[in-house]
Amino acid sequence: MTSPALTLRPATEDDLPFLLALRKATMTEHLRRAGARDDDEHHLARIRHRFEDAHIVWADGRPAGLFKASREAADWRVVQIQIAPAFQGQGLGRRLLSALLEQADARGASVTLSVLQGNPARRLYESLGFTPVEEKEQETEMRYRPGMAPPAA
Repeated sequence: MTSPALTLRPATEDDLPFLLALRKATMTEHLRRAGARDDDEHHLARIRHRFEDAHIVWADGRPAGLFKASREAADWRVVQIQIAPAFQGQGLGRRLLSALLEQADARGASVTLSVLQGNPARRLYESLGFTPVEEKEQETEMRYRPGMAPPAA
Protein backbone atom coordinates (compact mmCIF):
# COMPACT_ATOMS: atom_id res chain seq x y z
CA MET A 1 0.00 0.00 0.00
CA THR A 2 1.39 3.40 -0.95
CA SER A 3 1.30 6.31 1.46
CA PRO A 4 -1.27 8.97 0.63
CA ALA A 5 -0.03 12.30 -0.72
CA LEU A 6 -0.23 14.80 2.15
CA THR A 7 -0.89 18.51 1.99
CA LEU A 8 -1.75 21.06 4.65
CA ARG A 9 -3.86 24.17 4.34
CA PRO A 10 -4.75 26.74 7.00
CA ALA A 11 -8.06 26.04 8.74
CA THR A 12 -10.90 28.53 8.37
CA GLU A 13 -14.22 29.09 10.11
CA ASP A 14 -15.82 27.06 7.30
CA ASP A 15 -13.89 24.02 8.62
CA LEU A 16 -15.53 24.10 12.07
CA PRO A 17 -18.19 21.43 11.30
CA PHE A 18 -15.46 19.08 9.98
CA LEU A 19 -13.20 19.85 12.94
CA LEU A 20 -15.97 19.25 15.50
CA ALA A 21 -16.90 15.90 13.91
CA LEU A 22 -13.20 14.97 13.72
CA ARG A 23 -12.56 15.86 17.35
CA LYS A 24 -15.59 13.86 18.52
CA ALA A 25 -14.55 10.84 16.45
CA THR A 26 -10.93 10.90 17.61
CA MET A 27 -11.01 12.27 21.15
CA THR A 28 -14.27 11.39 22.92
CA GLU A 29 -13.14 7.91 23.99
CA HIS A 30 -9.83 9.23 25.36
CA LEU A 31 -11.44 12.20 27.11
CA ARG A 32 -13.98 9.96 28.82
CA ARG A 33 -11.32 7.49 29.92
CA ALA A 34 -9.28 10.36 31.40
CA GLY A 35 -12.35 11.80 33.15
CA ALA A 36 -12.21 15.01 31.09
CA ARG A 37 -15.09 16.97 29.59
CA ASP A 38 -16.35 15.81 26.19
CA ASP A 39 -19.30 18.11 25.47
CA ASP A 40 -19.54 20.23 22.29
CA GLU A 41 -18.70 23.44 24.17
CA HIS A 42 -15.42 21.96 25.38
CA HIS A 43 -14.63 20.46 21.98
CA LEU A 44 -15.19 23.83 20.28
CA ALA A 45 -13.06 25.64 22.86
CA ARG A 46 -10.18 23.23 22.15
CA ILE A 47 -10.66 23.62 18.39
CA ARG A 48 -10.54 27.42 18.69
CA HIS A 49 -7.48 27.38 20.98
CA ARG A 50 -4.52 28.55 18.85
CA PHE A 51 -6.79 28.38 15.79
CA GLU A 52 -4.32 30.57 13.91
CA ASP A 53 -1.91 27.61 13.99
CA ALA A 54 -4.50 25.06 12.76
CA HIS A 55 -4.05 23.27 9.45
CA ILE A 56 -6.38 20.82 7.77
CA VAL A 57 -4.53 17.68 6.72
CA TRP A 58 -5.44 16.49 3.23
CA ALA A 59 -4.59 12.97 2.09
CA ASP A 60 -5.05 12.14 -1.57
CA GLY A 61 -7.33 15.15 -2.00
CA ARG A 62 -9.63 14.42 0.96
CA PRO A 63 -9.73 16.06 4.40
CA ALA A 64 -8.05 13.60 6.75
CA GLY A 65 -7.24 15.45 9.95
CA LEU A 66 -6.00 18.40 11.91
CA PHE A 67 -2.41 19.41 12.65
CA LYS A 68 -1.91 22.36 14.96
CA ALA A 69 1.59 23.37 16.05
CA SER A 70 2.97 26.66 17.32
CA ARG A 71 6.52 27.74 16.66
CA GLU A 72 8.00 30.28 19.03
CA ALA A 73 11.76 30.82 19.04
CA ALA A 74 13.43 27.76 20.57
CA ASP A 75 10.31 26.14 22.04
CA TRP A 76 7.67 24.69 19.73
CA ARG A 77 4.44 22.96 20.74
CA VAL A 78 2.23 20.38 19.09
CA VAL A 79 -1.14 21.76 20.17
CA GLN A 80 -3.32 19.12 18.50
CA ILE A 81 -2.97 16.31 16.03
CA GLN A 82 -6.01 14.33 15.01
CA ILE A 83 -6.30 11.89 12.13
CA ALA A 84 -9.77 10.79 10.98
CA PRO A 85 -10.46 7.12 11.74
CA ALA A 86 -10.63 6.26 8.01
CA PHE A 87 -7.02 7.44 7.65
CA GLN A 88 -5.55 6.07 10.88
CA GLY A 89 -2.90 3.36 10.69
CA GLN A 90 -1.41 4.74 7.46
CA GLY A 91 1.46 6.61 9.09
CA LEU A 92 0.05 10.10 8.56
CA GLY A 93 0.62 11.21 12.15
CA ARG A 94 4.19 9.89 12.06
CA ARG A 95 4.86 11.71 8.78
CA LEU A 96 3.46 15.01 10.09
CA LEU A 97 5.38 14.82 13.35
CA SER A 98 8.60 13.64 11.70
CA ALA A 99 8.54 16.64 9.34
CA LEU A 100 7.99 19.00 12.27
CA LEU A 101 10.81 17.40 14.29
CA GLU A 102 13.16 17.65 11.32
CA GLN A 103 12.43 21.39 11.12
CA ALA A 104 12.86 21.72 14.90
CA ASP A 105 16.23 19.95 14.73
CA ALA A 106 17.40 22.33 11.99
CA ARG A 107 16.49 25.31 14.18
CA GLY A 108 17.64 23.87 17.50
CA ALA A 109 14.09 24.02 18.89
CA SER A 110 12.55 21.77 21.52
CA VAL A 111 9.02 20.48 20.90
CA THR A 112 6.46 19.81 23.62
CA LEU A 113 3.05 18.18 23.63
CA SER A 114 0.62 16.65 26.06
CA VAL A 115 -1.15 13.32 25.67
CA LEU A 116 -4.16 12.09 27.62
CA GLN A 117 -3.51 9.21 30.00
CA GLY A 118 -4.19 5.92 28.23
CA ASN A 119 -4.08 7.38 24.71
CA PRO A 120 -2.19 4.90 22.48
CA ALA A 121 -0.69 7.86 20.56
CA ARG A 122 1.84 8.07 23.39
CA ARG A 123 3.68 5.09 21.85
CA LEU A 124 4.07 7.03 18.60
CA TYR A 125 5.41 10.06 20.44
CA GLU A 126 7.92 7.97 22.38
CA SER A 127 9.05 6.21 19.18
CA LEU A 128 9.84 9.64 17.71
CA GLY A 129 12.00 10.65 20.67
CA PHE A 130 9.53 12.42 22.98
CA THR A 131 10.11 11.71 26.67
CA PRO A 132 7.75 12.31 29.60
CA VAL A 133 8.63 15.35 31.67
CA GLU A 134 5.54 15.62 33.88
CA GLU A 135 2.76 13.18 34.74
CA LYS A 136 -0.56 14.82 35.60
CA GLU A 137 -3.87 13.29 36.60
CA GLN A 138 -5.39 13.46 33.11
CA GLU A 139 -2.36 13.85 30.85
CA THR A 140 1.38 13.50 30.41
CA GLU A 141 3.53 16.39 29.28
CA MET A 142 6.25 15.25 26.86
CA ARG A 143 9.29 16.94 25.32
CA TYR A 144 11.47 16.34 22.28
CA ARG A 145 14.93 17.88 22.42
CA PRO A 146 16.75 18.83 19.21
CA GLY A 147 18.78 15.96 17.80
CA MET A 148 16.99 13.31 19.87
CA ALA A 149 15.29 11.49 16.99
CA PRO A 150 15.73 7.75 17.33
CA PRO A 151 17.85 6.03 14.66
CA ALA A 152 15.97 5.19 11.46
CA ALA A 153 14.49 1.71 11.54
